[in-house]
Amino acid sequence: MPSKTDTTAKNTAAFAMQATISFGASLFAMLVAIYFMEADPWIKGFLALGTLYLTTSTFTLAKVVRDQQEDARVFHRIDQARVDKLLAEHDPFKSVS
Repeated sequence: MPSKTDTTAKNTAAFAMQATISFGASLFAMLVAIYFMEADPWIKGFLALGTLYLTTSTFTLAKVVRDQQEDARVFHRIDQARVDKLLAEHDPFKSVS
């Protein structure tokens, strides 16, 4: 259940669709360009392999960045819960003796 202080931004379905279509179109265009390029097959293979390696590396990088953001958010929530607990337990009228 999200708290009142939960300010995480959610992507819209339209943004996710736009990103997916954009990625697919760019990968398709690159592979078509390599296929129709006038070069030896080994050069085309090298470029296609490089494109696929770059694509998989991009997915890995995106996952790492997402995981780091989620970890930071969890630690922030834990710290906030500790502060909330301390404030709830604090009694300003309690005498110190």
